[in-house]
Amino acid sequence: MTKAGIQEAADLAGKVVRGDRRALARAITLIESTKSGHAGEAEALLEALLPASGKSVRIGISGVPGVGKSTFIERFGLHLVGQGHQVAVLAVDPSSKVSGGSILGDKTRMEELSRHPQAFIRPTPTGGTLGGVARRTREAMLACEAAGFDVVIVETVGVGQSETAVAEMVDIFLLMLPPGGGDELQGIKKGIVELADAVIVNKADGDLKPAADRAVAEYYAALGLLRPANPNWRPPVLRCSALLGEGIDEVWQTVQRHREVMEAGDARSGKRAAQAGAWMWAEIADGLMRRFKEHPEVARQLAGMEREVRAGKITPAAAARRLVSLLSQD
Repeated sequence: MTKAGIQEAADLAGKVVRGDRRALARAITLIESTKSGHAGEAEALLEALLPASGKSVRIGISGVPGVGKSTFIERFGLHLVGQGHQVAVLAVDPSSKVSGGSILGDKTRMEELSRHPQAFIRPTPTGGTLGGVARRTREAMLACEAAGFDVVIVETVGVGQSETAVAEMVDIFLLMLPPGGGDELQGIKKGIVELADAVIVNKADGDLKPAADRAVAEYYAALGLLRPANPNWRPPVLRCSALLGEGIDEVWQTVQRHREVMEAGDARSGKRAAQAGAWMWAEIADGLMRRFKEHPEVARQLAGMEREVRAGKITPAAAARRLVSLLSQD
């Protein structure tokens, strides 16, 4: 990387730390870039931003489609900015496996919050990343923290065991569930429930209110059968109506109580240290995969080897060993 590139990254980092929103958007665009020429500049930018990051409350939110995540996040965000907080929302959009595109509609889904001067919404395509979390969401989160946002919300796509990706980058994971219980509870994968630090039953209004009350009791009983990640914290089950704005403050109070519990036992710093380690290994895996695919001999043999695997002429394990061994022939 050239001295000019390093200086440009330092200049951009300075603008981000001073709260320049356009600079923050440019920084995240650089961080998310897949162009090989941008990798060094993005790394220099992140190193410059790192000392100013780490001070926010990191909140992950997931839930089944149609549960009302966007409505809830907008109400929740407006509640927080009303209390003087600076709120960043990293809303991860599903990318098309066919076209590679994504419908970046978060600013239309959270129209009021997106206009607020104390809020920043960044829709990010997943690019097919496992877990519905964009590959560079971690780095984008650091950039938002460096820009002065003290609450960073990561909205993830769908519900499933692959959503462990979000748990490896946030302080508290909120799982939103519909007002049903029973059959709906059976449809929720155990893995995602085990990750939840709090469960929120949304749409507790109108004709659905009695169902929401039953769901709260059923979900709470179900959570009691699971071993909590922290012995000092039993995940609560909260009811709210994002549509009416009811129960929003209770959710924020729960986030604050969770932080106090985690900080009292020094669990918060330990969790962030473990997340940093997981982040490093994710980068190692990504770098090795990139090096593997870019290797000229691998590129020459990969398609043919895959055809042989599909035709049953060679086992997948044997094909993988042969291809990986090509890396040692440099």
